[in-house]
Amino acid sequence: MKSICVFCGANFNGDPVLKQTVEQLAEVMVSRNMDLVYGGGRVGVMGLLADEVLRRGGKVTGIIPQFLMDKEVGHTGLTELHIVKNMHERKQLMNDLCDGIVTLPGGLGTLEEFFEVLTWLMLGIHQKPVGLLNINGFYDHLLMQMDLMVDQRFLKPGNRQLLITSTDAIELIDLMENCTLKPDDIWFKDKI
Repeated sequence: MKSICVFCGANFNGDPVLKQTVEQLAEVMVSRNMDLVYGGGRVGVMGLLADEVLRRGGKVTGIIPQFLMDKEVGHTGLTELHIVKNMHERKQLMNDLCDGIVTLPGGLGTLEEFFEVLTWLMLGIHQKPVGLLNINGFYDHLLMQMDLMVDQRFLKPGNRQLLITSTDAIELIDLMENCTLKPDDIWFKDKI
């Protein structure tokens, strides 16, 4: 993986463990020459991650819609900043520019982005590893909900297995780099 798209919150709750994990993710990415692709914001976890990657000498590409630039939440100190028309173009370009996707804690926008790229993976629209960094159990209930979807036969077990999860940034990147499971492996074989 040469570049990772990270979905994360435009807010930061001050959690020192989250901050430490963001720093660890930035460090592992820069040490492995992986560029950051993200939503282009200067605020919240988004801004924190971008600043940490830049501080370590890494490359950061932001993609932000014009209406958010107009609200002055765009990060103007990035290696590269793409200003697009809308959220749909933002997500598409973020996906186009990356080799893997990581989701950190965030709000509704983060979850919407996460589920869209996970659905794209399930449908075979892309073949990029999708990882969830479950810091302090933030996504425990979401993962339980996904398991319930499998139990209730709304999500195929093989599709559930496409999501890579860890509580540690280094382990998550290692798992993503070594991922061999692809949607084509399970799409038609995993009938319910």
